[in-house]
Amino acid sequence: MSNREKTLRTVQILLTITAFECFGPFLRDFNPSHAWNPDWDAHARFHLVWQLATMGLSGLANLYLIWFCRPLNAWHLWLSALWQATILTGFWAACLLTPLYEGRVTMPNIHMYIFGIDENVVVFTVLSSVLAAAVALLATRLRTGAAR
Repeated sequence: MSNREKTLRTVQILLTITAFECFGPFLRDFNPSHAWNPDWDAHARFHLVWQLATMGLSGLANLYLIWFCRPLNAWHLWLSALWQATILTGFWAACLLTPLYEGRVTMPNIHMYIFGIDENVVVFTVLSSVLAAAVALLATRLRTGAAR
């Protein structure tokens, strides 16, 4: 396997790890604490399920770009990375804007803390770091024109 192929495979694996974050919210939030929470307005639950469906479909589309789109080239991986960056940026924007909409990252008795930090923040920090590593490899080792 050439260096280019090894780098492509490494980027594919890193982007797959970050693509799985699209399925986490569905597994975690499609339950009585969120989607069927009687304390939530029915319209808010509608928006949650819409978001969960969009995230799940985005995850499937990203996995297609990463593993099944042919011929595989750096453009497909860049597209997946940019798509995933929008999802991760959306999480960080929601975190930063909580004072404006009176939101909270942590749901008491549902979320746990890791080293005193909400689990979502820990997981999204790790995912953001993995995505940054994939982008760094794409930018330094797989320039779009050279990786076709």
